[in-house]
Amino acid sequence: IPQMTEMTDRLASPHEHVFLGENHERNERRTWLVIAITASMMVLEIAAGTIYGSMALVADGWHMSTHAAAMLIAALAYRYARRNARNPRFTFGTGKLGDLAGFASAIALALIALLIGWESLMRLYSPVAISYAQAILVAVVGLAVNMLSAWLLREDHSHSGHHRDHGHAHHHASDNNLRAAYLHVLADALTSVMAIVALVLGGLYGLDWMDPAMGIVGALVIARWSWGLIRDTGGVLMDYLPSDEDLPEEIRAAIAIQGDRITDLHVWQLGPGHHGAILSIRSANPQEPSFYREKLAHIHDLSHVTIEVEKAV
Repeated sequence: IPQMTEMTDRLASPHEHVFLGENHERNERRTWLVIAITASMMVLEIAAGTIYGSMALVADGWHMSTHAAAMLIAALAYRYARRNARNPRFTFGTGKLGDLAGFASAIALALIALLIGWESLMRLYSPVAISYAQAILVAVVGLAVNMLSAWLLREDHSHSGHHRDHGHAHHHASDNNLRAAYLHVLADALTSVMAIVALVLGGLYGLDWMDPAMGIVGALVIARWSWGLIRDTGGVLMDYLPSDEDLPEEIRAAIAIQGDRITDLHVWQLGPGHHGAILSIRSANPQEPSFYREKLAHIHDLSHVTIEVEKAV
């Protein structure tokens, strides 16, 4: 009869499945703060863009509203994951909820890119008069708010994740929920920068077409960011391991030290900085599961392991 065991998170009790990122609560607080800042600036930009006739400002304001809504998804995901981290109905915890929220935000980002592109094309076809000086002032204020928000949502690479001391590559424990919120803020900053450039050129040289043209360029850049986020979060949700993830090789190397052979291995991400694994081991001299657990103890990103041991015939 196969012998089974589980190695749970070193910081949790033997029966807990808490696989949240180590900066989960900090990231949640910062996301709520950025939502408040973004919503305030959104109202200002929509009002100013409407009064002064700048499509770039109106677009930036409405895009801010959609970004605020997307960041609300991220904030609610943080809260729900934290409150249900020990809910036994989540078999492997709530660590991947952030990736689900990030995937939803990436779809929203793609729709925003489409809206920016469409509105900009319409303005190329039907231009409107622009009050350049006033519009530039508001765009600069908007950019400052965007940069503050981006700074708040930056990911701290120096403290996130785990460092390995056994000669293998280190993989940063990326929080895709925070990354999604960060990209929404970065998209806002990009549209603000392009609005400023377009308004300055338009005001100096009478190039009114620059305003919507910059919107089209911004839409293409945002669409590219969206695709990258869809690809990465979708991969986590589908339990896909990136080609540069060396956990399977590390596990095989650790077990094969004394000639034991892994006949079946499944590795997947449980949350930022946490991975799970299921191993089937065949050995001529099978040991207790705790023996193999100790051989894997140095792999810090491995937080939950199920081991099956069979005697080689």
